[in-house]
Amino acid sequence: MDWGLTREIGTKALLAGAGALLLYWTITAVKLVLSARGINPLLKQFFTQVASGQVDGAYLLTTKNYRTHVNRKQFIQYLAGLKLNRYRNLKSGRPRLQEGQLILTVKLLTDAKEELPLDFTFVKVDEQWRIDRIKTVAS
Repeated sequence: MDWGLTREIGTKALLAGAGALLLYWTITAVKLVLSARGINPLLKQFFTQVASGQVDGAYLLTTKNYRTHVNRKQFIQYLAGLKLNRYRNLKSGRPRLQEGQLILTVKLLTDAKEELPLDFTFVKVDEQWRIDRIKTVAS
């Protein structure tokens, strides 16, 4: 077989593979962005309610599953332990899909550039996103 022909076939195969990978990545990214719509308003509502002292409203943004494992008192204690009043800004990361759940790492930032990373797990309940888990991420 001619060496030039082999190289040409290899180049075309490599380009086809790269094209397929790019197409897969684009489709996955679009699906993730479309499925994550509604997360940012929910997070904003959650932190606004916590900041204004409406902890019951923030607690109701969680799923029934969360509320069966974490009662209201535990929820308040968890939030108090986070000392959220120290943080002024919020920076959210890239959402990740795992088994029908969407996980988003949110970093709360102080003016002194201290960070508190939290993993929020969201699930859809009746076509609306709800918080199913809040976990402090070890730095």
